[in-house]
Amino acid sequence: MKTTIFYENKNYNIDLSEPLDISIPITGKKDNVNAWYIDAPKFTPHTDGDFIGSIAAGSSTNFYDIWFNPHSHGTHTECVGHISEEHQSVNQNLKQFFFLAEVITISPIEDNQDFVITREQLEKALENKKPKALVVRTLPNLEEKNHKQYSNTNPPYILEDAMIFIRELGVEHLLIDLPSVDKEKDGGELLSHKAFWNFNGNIRLEATITEFIFVPVTVNDGTYFLNLQVAPFENDASPSRPVLYKIE
Repeated sequence: MKTTIFYENKNYNIDLSEPLDISIPITGKKDNVNAWYIDAPKFTPHTDGDFIGSIAAGSSTNFYDIWFNPHSHGTHTECVGHISEEHQSVNQNLKQFFFLAEVITISPIEDNQDFVITREQLEKALENKKPKALVVRTLPNLEEKNHKQYSNTNPPYILEDAMIFIRELGVEHLLIDLPSVDKEKDGGELLSHKAFWNFNGNIRLEATITEFIFVPVTVNDGTYFLNLQVAPFENDASPSRPVLYKIE
């Protein structure tokens, strides 16, 4: 189904029948993508006396309890509440859900035994574009990202000055295929999170970071429309399902 979106004083044609889902689901399996040193999600039938919430166990319905952490298990979108003492809910701060987005691919470079994304790389990849949403795919872009166990692996991350560049460019919604925009073990500094939300200045309450996405190789770099929806949890972060649409 084709439709026209009027966005920032311009019409864009997209086909809603051809979504490009870039989310990683949460499963109850041990190979569910994971970070931050916690167990895999748990999907278990609810029990109450003789009741077991599973049709396979003789119940009339499936009635499962689910345990997970949005930051550790699958695609999630977070707001500044992730690093602020004051409670902030991504469900309240994210008020719009369609954005013009730029997909770029970057191969992190080695720096002091880390692999990092630099300002220079971002400048080259964006070529003076100033998108409202930025989708960063890192190389190598292996299917393993859908199941990788990231704890104690020191994944790549974004340098602080690179994140300042992203913020000053006007990007309000950053999406990346890594477990964090910051170094895994940084002593709690969270320099890139703080730079993105301008934590020590006029905090950008409406801005979001989405981590643990997966952009298939079949999705080319370029400009898309992004539909960014979160589950309505009143929490700093929530499972989310970002979906891209080609612009015709």
